[in-house]
Amino acid sequence: MMVRLPAAAAAEFIGTFALCFVGILATQHASLGGGLLLVAMAQGLAFAIAVTAAMPTSGGHLNPAVTLGFLLTGKIKFLGALVYIVFQLLGATVAALAVYALLGADEQSAAVVRRGTPSFVASEIPIATALLAEIIATAILVFAIWGSAADPRAKNVGGFAIGLALSANILAIGPITGGAMNPARVFGPTLVASLAPGNSLWSQHWVYWVGPIVGAGIMAIFYHLLLWPRDPQRKIDPDAMQVPPSQRP
Repeated sequence: MMVRLPAAAAAEFIGTFALCFVGILATQHASLGGGLLLVAMAQGLAFAIAVTAAMPTSGGHLNPAVTLGFLLTGKIKFLGALVYIVFQLLGATVAALAVYALLGADEQSAAVVRRGTPSFVASEIPIATALLAEIIATAILVFAIWGSAADPRAKNVGGFAIGLALSANILAIGPITGGAMNPARVFGPTLVASLAPGNSLWSQHWVYWVGPIVGAGIMAIFYHLLLWPRDPQRKIDPDAMQVPPSQRP
């Protein structure tokens, strides 16, 4: 059955909502015990489940940087990529609003959303360090995505492998940047956290767009040119399995 763009957009919305909702609350609860390990496990599990559930409908991108990687390599239509990104950002924003409402819709709940937003202390972490951490971690995540889910030779372990990659990266760079690797994961919570005075994180927000997009773009191009099962001489270039047939060029 052909998957239409509205259904794919809905899957991206729900999957990104799940990732952000769990991520925000897990970060808040980590202060009660479990720390970084709890955050890494919760977000890795949420991502694995959401990617696996969304994969038959949208491919389970749930990340603007991942979608842009497929666009750069010619694996998804421009309109499809644009709609995916809009609904990923919308899902992240609604997730942050849900947490805000769940906890009372006051300044304290806005502060919880802020604590659940990946960020760094500029006086302690140089911007170049934060940017490089997000680039490298996103490249690792995208390598797992292309190798375990997008590649037609993959062995149907995409969601599990991708969730593990996310958890491992959060354990590695969580103390540096919060371990976003996903512009949507930061955009929605930052927007909602701004509802309360003193909770703005916009000054460093660009790092969480530039870092993931650069890391995802580099790895997508690298995988497509060097590892993808393509044969230019025979004009063989398989479609990415993480892009529904209706959204492929």
